[in-house]
Amino acid sequence: MPLHPIVHEVTERIRARSQDTRSAYIARIEDARSRPDRGERLSCGNLAHGFAAAPLGDKLRLKGEAAVNLGIVTSYNDMLSAHQPFAGYPDLIKDAARALGATAQVAGGVPAMCDGVTQGRPGMELSLFSRDVIAMATGVALTHDMFDAAVCLGTCDKIVPGLMIGALAFGHMPILFAPAGPMPSGIPNKEKASVRERFARGEASRAELLDAEAASYHTAGTCTFYGTANSNQMLMEIMGVHLPGAAFVNPGTALRDALTRASAQRAIALARAKSAPLGHVIDARAIVNGIVGLHATGGSTNHLLHLPAIARAAGIVITWDDFDALSRVTPLLARIYPNGGADVNQFHAAGGLGFVIRELMDAGLLHEDVATNAEGGVRAYAREPFLQDGILAWRDAPLRSLDETILRGAADPFASEGGLKMMRGDLGRAVMKVSAVAPEHRVVEAPAMVFHDQDDFLQAFKAGALDRDVVAVVRFQGPKANGMPELHKLTPSLTALQNKGRKVALVTDGRMSGASGQVPAAIHVTPEAHEGGPIARVRDGDIIRVDGETGRISVRADDFAARAPATFTQPQFGYGRELFRAFRTAVGDSETGATQFW
Repeated sequence: MPLHPIVHEVTERIRARSQDTRSAYIARIEDARSRPDRGERLSCGNLAHGFAAAPLGDKLRLKGEAAVNLGIVTSYNDMLSAHQPFAGYPDLIKDAARALGATAQVAGGVPAMCDGVTQGRPGMELSLFSRDVIAMATGVALTHDMFDAAVCLGTCDKIVPGLMIGALAFGHMPILFAPAGPMPSGIPNKEKASVRERFARGEASRAELLDAEAASYHTAGTCTFYGTANSNQMLMEIMGVHLPGAAFVNPGTALRDALTRASAQRAIALARAKSAPLGHVIDARAIVNGIVGLHATGGSTNHLLHLPAIARAAGIVITWDDFDALSRVTPLLARIYPNGGADVNQFHAAGGLGFVIRELMDAGLLHEDVATNAEGGVRAYAREPFLQDGILAWRDAPLRSLDETILRGAADPFASEGGLKMMRGDLGRAVMKVSAVAPEHRVVEAPAMVFHDQDDFLQAFKAGALDRDVVAVVRFQGPKANGMPELHKLTPSLTALQNKGRKVALVTDGRMSGASGQVPAAIHVTPEAHEGGPIARVRDGDIIRVDGETGRISVRADDFAARAPATFTQPQFGYGRELFRAFRTAVGDSETGATQFW
């Protein structure tokens, strides 16, 4: 199937826009690739420090110049379910390297925050900024220059984008990503959401709520809904950074361990062949493939921030208009919670990413001619891994979906367009995850109620002040105001109002992420209120229309344009906020990735 003309057009537009920055990036990594080997470029003192603590066999190999040394960058900690499995990965990787006459060392660790733990708490204000800290920590780990290739161990929300941004600074090397995989399924997501909604209405006790949450998040692995963590894994796979089929294999299984060992072996093979450096794997075509995959699976809105930041790390400049154009031609192939009832384990069992990737390729919606970490290019990712007599092998993904309530082919999708929509209008630019919103709820016109804090909104809800048609405007939540926290505490209350028959919507310069719910939410509004954006001029009672069908946000107020913007200062101290003052000052806007780097 020839490449879809819109996919081609968007890719060429990105290439033209990025010509200078991409050329400069490629020149840098090619210069790094041309340097002498490790034994020549490092002094004897450098090398001695680098292998002083290594076991004798590894030390002898590291003294030589020919043996590949693999750097491991890990996000392990044992508080977070998604990262606890990484404890044993370095030993698996080291053993795999030694079997090939190579070595591996843990180059460094990066922090890993959990948005589930910090949700609704002050710590959430550091969450997005943690991505850039992770990128810098990755740079610190790899800047020792002891390595010929690397494996990055990460799974969740800001961790994978941060690792990728940092790794792209070392794009002259082959770098693979190895995830931990999702936890086995707990209680159904709809059941968990129902208990949350009943708790918001005062109809369920805290004990009932905790029992439901604990039955959902119950063991090691990522959360099983299709939020940012699992969208990360889809992206790493469709952009060719994983081994095929690595995304959604559960932790603690023989198949997961085999994939981890194979990731190390592949990184070593690529280093020996001086092939597939990360900076060439991640090009404009790979980024476009990632955007298409995001739309086709109804992925996390957080990637409207992360993908621009990742792309820019490789010298590629993308905008929300690129997302919008690709969404219009990408069919929605998956229904995974929150835009369906299934979890990622059920999606994987129904055919998973291998099925999706083949369907998109055969529909002409993916670039196939892209360098990947797997032999065989993008087409290799239309396969799934399995163990045959204990040996890792791959087979073609199912030709047909095994459950069409979860996964469909491109000829019979759930929707003809993707799950994310660009929003424009009187309040600036924003995005909406329309795939999670029923068509009858996508257009709301109602009076505004303005809040500067989630807790103020919840107090108004509990007092009954929101029990009417309403557009909740929650502002001063952008990156410069307070680090752009996710606002999930709003979802159960807004959903409860909608289920009572009220017309409700949310407009905010904050985030809702991959768990965006069934209520239409225009998020990431830019310019943000802290910068004097139009959202700062909204007043209680203004009539706001949020139209998820046409992608328009409008305000009906005669003096709107003439108003002075409101001002407000969010807390600057406590829970580490004071340590991130420089980040709030330097951070860019939402559309360019909300990063301090560019």
